[in-house]
Amino acid sequence: MIFIAMQTPDSKHSFIDAHTHISFRAFDDDRAEVLRRAQEAGVRMINVGTQRDTSRAAVELAEAAAGAFAAVGLHPIHTGRSYHDAAELGGGEAAIAFTSRGERFDAAVYRELALHPKTVAIGECGLDYYHFNDDEPREEQIRRQKEAFAAQIDLALELSKPLMIHCRNAFPDLIALLDSYRDRFAAAGKPPGVIHFFTGTPEEAAALLNLGFSFTFGGAITFPPRRSRTVGDYDAAIAAIPADRILSETDAPYVAPVPYRGKRNEPAYVVEVVKRLAELKELSLEAMRDQIGENARRVFGI
Repeated sequence: MIFIAMQTPDSKHSFIDAHTHISFRAFDDDRAEVLRRAQEAGVRMINVGTQRDTSRAAVELAEAAAGAFAAVGLHPIHTGRSYHDAAELGGGEAAIAFTSRGERFDAAVYRELALHPKTVAIGECGLDYYHFNDDEPREEQIRRQKEAFAAQIDLALELSKPLMIHCRNAFPDLIALLDSYRDRFAAAGKPPGVIHFFTGTPEEAAALLNLGFSFTFGGAITFPPRRSRTVGDYDAAIAAIPADRILSETDAPYVAPVPYRGKRNEPAYVVEVVKRLAELKELSLEAMRDQIGENARRVFGI
């Protein structure tokens, strides 16, 4: 993995990419240039791990690059047999073998990674009821996801780190599980984390707001309407969430915003997301950027 020593963008007036994957194999050929473009755009970022190796790589990148931080965790699709994404893990036999067996969450391994001073969150963890495999009952896959997610919530509370949560097609179960931790979240006295790439309803947003969570939005909010999801759906969800609970993300290398749609995403493009958020919240670009920066300091301490 190639790194450069980035200069830290102005922390008070920088853009924030709160969820990106520059440690993924999709960036192996030009990671230094991607980081340089982020620096030139004034973007700080949180690189997010999805299993043991990508979490370790996220910490290594954060250690080497000023303005970069890490989140470490086990993605729900990697708790068992999962589809192979070459952009994430590469195309080698080791990556294919990993996706054929999955990973059991090892708290000791992730605790060590989480104790690095530039690790600011636990995750990407959560529930995913979209990517099921056909080799075993769905109930068993859900049980394993919930077990790994609960273990990561426990680790986050133990270390006083916020959660970086993934949820797809599973909001009722996610909210029920998080609600069972309500008293512990309250006793911790800190924001419990963020729901990354939020795709829920205004009602689900309200339930998660009540639990203390914030939300990240990415390039999809810049897309024109489509049959399965309309701009109006995102508009309604974002309108229901106060500006002090909103953060921006890219989820790079995925879901590049307009005008880069269809290309590999990267942190510098988060500026387009912030522009759209500013429009939806009826704020100036500078005011939205600075509010997101304040939110990142409150949630992640960066």
